[in-house]
Amino acid sequence: MTPHPALRLSDRIAERLADPARVSAEWSSRPQWRQSLAHGAPGIALLHIERAATGRGPWEPVRGWLSVATGSPVTSGADSYLYFGAPALAHALTCTAQARPGSFQRALDHLDEVITADAVRRCEQAEARMEHGELPRLAEFDTIRGLAGIGSVLLRRVPAGMAIRRVLACLVRLTEDVKHDGQVLPGWWTLAGPSGEVDGRFPGGHANSGLAHGIAGPLVLLALALRRGVEVDGQREAISTVLAWLERWRDGHAWPYWVTPAHLTGPDCRPLAPQRPSWCYGTAGIARAQQLAALALDDQRLRHDAESALATALVDPKTLATITDLSACHGHAGLAHIAQRAATDASPRNGGRLRSATALLLDTIHPPHVDPDEQARHILATAGPAFLEGAAGTALALLAPATGSTPATRWDTCLLTS
Repeated sequence: MTPHPALRLSDRIAERLADPARVSAEWSSRPQWRQSLAHGAPGIALLHIERAATGRGPWEPVRGWLSVATGSPVTSGADSYLYFGAPALAHALTCTAQARPGSFQRALDHLDEVITADAVRRCEQAEARMEHGELPRLAEFDTIRGLAGIGSVLLRRVPAGMAIRRVLACLVRLTEDVKHDGQVLPGWWTLAGPSGEVDGRFPGGHANSGLAHGIAGPLVLLALALRRGVEVDGQREAISTVLAWLERWRDGHAWPYWVTPAHLTGPDCRPLAPQRPSWCYGTAGIARAQQLAALALDDQRLRHDAESALATALVDPKTLATITDLSACHGHAGLAHIAQRAATDASPRNGGRLRSATALLLDTIHPPHVDPDEQARHILATAGPAFLEGAAGTALALLAPATGSTPATRWDTCLLTS
């Protein structure tokens, strides 16, 4: 495959982010800069790790960014999660070791112990909460801050360990219905708003659907573990429970970001206004989650439905009009990456549709006759250098779709898209 011209944009961004010293103090002075996968050095390191692993760039920027990430004591325990502290650093170092086997082995062994202990503590807290009949917080189970994210690190690092099985068992219990104030609710219902804080706009709370903060994260972890042969009692049933919930609320090729008590007391399905089909919320993340679950269960009908929903959403003008940036989290680059990932696992027919959608997305990201250097400069100035919502993530998410490949370092396990 001839690389798409959008690859030039990815290259220009990477060149501008090669030296940590060139990043403005507006970013490098922030408290999370050294340890945040979303907003700091570990996330930017992922871009250069993948480039070096595929021969598109040198290893010197990797060393520079990892030096920043390890330049202070690493946060562990209650204040750490996939996107901050020990798990974030473990993810970056594991991606490096994927390309250079044996590198950082002592550091990774230590991080494995730290993350395992934290996972067990989190499971103990979740189990105690369940025993008391209380509803969970999003940060207990989601991808960004919760067990789904921590579990993704354990599944990659120590898949035969006790801790990942403990996490899976907790997530299985999470899918069991609970009774609250006389109403039967899914076990992942939270009394908070989507921010994780009490929100007057959400009286009675909500059930979050998203891959970043909702039940799609646990769904993917349960499915990925099953595909790797890591299974606990009730895991298949839990996957089916979540899939049935998502199917109940699906409207064509879209899902609501969340379900509220008003939805439960009204019609089961209501027409949705066009919603952003992003990784964090919406069709892209949820459809990829369903595809991975279908592959785990060997459910060909579900697989076709998920792939078709994603392919349809990615060429729907009204749906695409809701995308306003290029980011990995909720922008065009993230959509292109997910489409490429899904196409690799899709049936031949849907794979063709998804590859066509990917090409259209790449044309949107980097239109003909646009100067990639000027575009890179603009993205850095407006979105900043970071991974999740900024330039580094845009550049990284472009690599696989622009070259028709899959990530060499599996960097996107932090997105739970693989």
